Amino acid sequence: MAKYLIQANYVGEGVKGLLKEGGSSRIETVRNLVGSMGGSIESIYYAFGEYDVYSIVEMPDHATMSAFSLAVNATGMVTIKTTVLMTPEDIDEAAKKTPDYRPPGQ
Repeated sequence: MAKYLIQANYVGEGVKGLLKEGGSSRIETVRNLVGSMGGSIESIYYAFGEYDVYSIVEMPDHATMSAFSLAVNATGMVTIKTTVLMTPEDIDEAAKKTPDYRPPGQ
């Protein structure tokens, strides 16, 4: 399973919904959504600053994570930024590959 960092912000009516339902209720909703897609949540935290929520989730594949992102962003009440997380072993494997690339101007 692939891991992702999710950075989320509540927007407009989403903020009002959070205030009405509370943080624990919203987290349970997210857990149910992720679980329904075959994924799991490693960690999830509310924060103040640039983003309202930070979470690390595991999803079966990139297409599933994209479906999650589309479903959440389509509401207009929450926006999320998703970052693919890689293991050190992923980087080791990448470092063994030798692409045929010429830098610009050389």
